[in-house]
Amino acid sequence: MAKIDYTGRVAIVTGAGGGLGKTYALELGKRGAKVVVNDFGGSRDGTGGGNTMADDVVNEIKAAGGEAVANYDGVHTREGGGNLVKQAIDTFGKVDIVVNNAGILRDKSFTKMEEDLWDPVVAVHLKGAYNVTQPAFLNMRENGYGRIVMTTSGTGLFGNFGQTNYGAAKLGLVGLQNSLRIEGEKYNIKCNTIAPVAGTRMTEDIMPPEVFEKLNPAYVTPVVLYLCSETCQDSGQILCAGAGLVQAAGIFVNDGVFLGPEPSNPEAVAENWAEITDKTKTLKQLANVMDQSMEIMKHYS
Repeated sequence: MAKIDYTGRVAIVTGAGGGLGKTYALELGKRGAKVVVNDFGGSRDGTGGGNTMADDVVNEIKAAGGEAVANYDGVHTREGGGNLVKQAIDTFGKVDIVVNNAGILRDKSFTKMEEDLWDPVVAVHLKGAYNVTQPAFLNMRENGYGRIVMTTSGTGLFGNFGQTNYGAAKLGLVGLQNSLRIEGEKYNIKCNTIAPVAGTRMTEDIMPPEVFEKLNPAYVTPVVLYLCSETCQDSGQILCAGAGLVQAAGIFVNDGVFLGPEPSNPEAVAENWAEITDKTKTLKQLANVMDQSMEIMKHYS
């Protein structure tokens, strides 16, 4: 297979000052992309800020012969996302690739989850992806090309104690992807989602040290780089990646149980509960909300 190359492409990577985002930005730069390295420079909980992290990655890309500029805007604001995209267009003329990677953590059990913990996490992860992707999508639509990568997590897909804020935001990104897949289809804009498992400063005190050491972010990078490429023609995929393993995840329905043409009762649901929730039989991935309606209505045809 021909080597995947990004010559002539312009990429925005948010949260690219360290961890996963840094590996994405460096590899995109090595392969010819012009990279806008965004990082607010704050701590893991989103406080503080500074230029050093983004500047260091830009310098590393340039030292390897690539082109890059730093951006220090916080994606949690509409203004910040707009400034980031504007800088990319003003500097390099367009936006071809957006990797929504920026994130913070403010963990606490749900009964202690106050708004000052909930709102910033949702603002950075979920609204941040909206703040950056919408102005970028407009430019991609004009150019008839785009690749967008969302970052969900195992917490969003499967759950984790003490991370209701993070999990809600992360699964929200899957919903955003699902509709962008549909809206971007006729403009050659593909939107996919990565669920990485990697050893970064976001996870360094969560994972056991022996596990942390095995989860080099570089294992995730090839998957994201593929999703950013022209070679990738799929859209709406959710991929779990870590330590060399890549798995497809998804949202599916089973065949279910038709309870009859007239409204039923909770006793009928209880009686059929085992079959209703049986996931060992046929599972189907629906293309859109209309498919869901058709699944229901086929029993009346």
